[in-house]
Amino acid sequence: MSRFLLQRLLATIPVMAIVATIVFLLLRFSAGDPAAILAGDAATPATIAAIRARLGLDQPMAVQLVRWFWQLLHGDLGTSIISNQGVAHLIADRMAPTIALSITTILFAILVAVPLGVLAAWKHGTIIDRAVMTLAVVGFSMPVFVLGYLWILGFAIRLRWLPVQGFTPLSDGIGPFLAHLVLPTLTLSVIYIALIARITRASVLEVLGEDYIRTARAKGVPERAVLMRHALANAAVPIVSVIGIGVALLIGGVVVTESVFNLPGLGRLTVDAVLARDYPVIQGIILVFSGVYVLVNLAVDLAYVLLDPRIRY
Repeated sequence: MSRFLLQRLLATIPVMAIVATIVFLLLRFSAGDPAAILAGDAATPATIAAIRARLGLDQPMAVQLVRWFWQLLHGDLGTSIISNQGVAHLIADRMAPTIALSITTILFAILVAVPLGVLAAWKHGTIIDRAVMTLAVVGFSMPVFVLGYLWILGFAIRLRWLPVQGFTPLSDGIGPFLAHLVLPTLTLSVIYIALIARITRASVLEVLGEDYIRTARAKGVPERAVLMRHALANAAVPIVSVIGIGVALLIGGVVVTESVFNLPGLGRLTVDAVLARDYPVIQGIILVFSGVYVLVNLAVDLAYVLLDPRIRY
């Protein structure tokens, strides 16, 4: 196990290097010039050229790439072109809302989707099964931003139960903290509930047809124990896999959701950086997201051993 863990950690180095290179090249080939944005609409070509020289954007692309990699090796994500602050500092300041939203979304999705999937598999072919699958299809089809505005219209504007936007730190009280996360969590978790519920249903339904399930029922084991102890336990590996895959969807959903609800997190920082062509900030955020995704996949692989003793690395 320790050897496998070491190999996977070492394998993340070339993966992150490839991701960093692709991100760097895509940003450089994309339209827009941060020097022109900084100079303003009335700037002269000479002013823009001076800003490009000050930022190092006039150097060959290979030189810029090597310089950036040298900074990364020293733990430096660079300096924001627009705010002139360290990228690591900007990311650290915006990390709390994103982490809070991600944790509440994943936990809420798992708590809702897994029981729904098990119920749909248990009641296969009934109206309950069809209702759960219909909700899953609707969840996949509904755009995140549309659902967010519907929640705002219903619960924040008309009923006035919850705040429309903003974020309150946990240090200011758990009540305000959760109140500002309810609507974003409901918005972002719908697609994950749909995804996890469908996979849970398919996995549990497959396991329910196995011989050991029929044997357990023939022995008089209660149906709840059959579903939870035998069916769900043996169907857990695909469910955990799709939860790990959901992290990739979560990254994109956070960007949209934080913009809709004006949460000062990494998603909102990403949007602002893209609009301003702030290359160092965009590169740093994507690297952080990529690193998190790689670590989550590693955690999922390690969880396989705990869920299924037959799996060995």
